[in-house]
Amino acid sequence: MIPLNYADAGSPQIVRKIGGTPETKKHLEDLGFSVGSEITVVNSLGDNVIVKVRESRIALSEELARKIMV
Repeated sequence: MIPLNYADAGSPQIVRKIGGTPETKKHLEDLGFSVGSEITVVNSLGDNVIVKVRESRIALSEELARKIMV
């Protein structure tokens, strides 16, 4: 398992674990990140990671991306 911000862009990844406080986990779940879901890193811009989740693209801070293990 590696943090999302270290995943290769363009290759589909499966979410294995989500860390952080209960509030952080709930926030990420509301955005569509759940254990077992498939996501794809689209690009990394500075400290932000752009991720495709389902049919949406979401920009995450590096801090949030580190809490998602793939």
